[in-house]
Amino acid sequence: MKILVIQDRLRSGGTERQSILLTRAFIAAGHDAALLTFRPGGALGPTAADLPRIVLQPFDTHLDWFAPGLFKKVISFAPDIILCMGRMANCNAGSVNQMLRVKFPGSAMLCTMRTGKRLPMLFVHSLHQVRHVIANSHVSEKILVENYAVRPDKISVIHNSLVFAPTADPATAANDRAQLRARFAASEKTIVLLCVAMFRPEKNQRELIELAAQLPRDRDWQLWLGGEGAALADCKALVVSKNLGDRVKFTGFQSDPRPLYHAADLAVLTSKSESLSNFLVEAHAHGLPSVAYKVSGVAECGGLVVPPGDQSAFLAALTPLLTDATTRTNESTRVRAYAAAHFAPERQAAAHLELFQRLLHA
Repeated sequence: MKILVIQDRLRSGGTERQSILLTRAFIAAGHDAALLTFRPGGALGPTAADLPRIVLQPFDTHLDWFAPGLFKKVISFAPDIILCMGRMANCNAGSVNQMLRVKFPGSAMLCTMRTGKRLPMLFVHSLHQVRHVIANSHVSEKILVENYAVRPDKISVIHNSLVFAPTADPATAANDRAQLRARFAASEKTIVLLCVAMFRPEKNQRELIELAAQLPRDRDWQLWLGGEGAALADCKALVVSKNLGDRVKFTGFQSDPRPLYHAADLAVLTSKSESLSNFLVEAHAHGLPSVAYKVSGVAECGGLVVPPGDQSAFLAALTPLLTDATTRTNESTRVRAYAAAHFAPERQAAAHLELFQRLLHA
């Protein structure tokens, strides 16, 4: 098969990582696959340097929606399958699909539902134009049916793939743990809570800082926030105002977050909007128990969930993990097994390819 994966830009988000992983997996399975992006560059650009790339903008216009020559590039690649990843790619899917049906009537265009946010009108239009839609959680599937009137038989649920699998070398993990804890003045006894996400309003790191301000100061804990983004400065200012500079640490963007998983003890997430959290999937695979707000498909990640915005419930779920080593160990074993059973990259890539074959031979 010839498979074209479309993404607007390779920023540092979970969908972008999934785009790279899937393109690489399709190639490894013997298919002719390429990754098309509207914009050049991006934090994950170097990660995709080994992949066949098509970039539409000759220089970065900083416009995510601007896709000059998209139709021409698609025709030139002559794909059997087009997989649209991300909001802007999906917004363009409907119009590209009209052209695709004329030039390549046997091919299939697919949208993906990978967001908990309200969809733009063009995205909704595309959902009804394309051959099929892949949702990355059962909650997203339900939203597609109930909110956007997509036929159930037109939807398949394929969970996110685990992007960063745990290292097989215990020495590497131990070294990562020692180095990062030394960097942030955390002892081996310090309980490190971790969140890795872009700093955007919907990721709601502010609430994690507010929750941290309510944790007991007589216990040895730290909160590490990994990532970059527009909301970072606001979060740093909140840390200062809460006098939490000795407890809350900003790790910056990590192209490979595995050292953070090796160094941390617990995963925490207070997003206002998620479809399926790549961060929680990866944290669980590394044995980090988690507490998260139950938004969209977060419960399908396998960790502990509480009602969105209920800080009391969040702290009640977090406290046993924070204070009791046996509770942490038992929950670590459980979430690690759950991640291995549900998010193996080989299984998810195979599910995509099986669906593609079925659509092409329907």
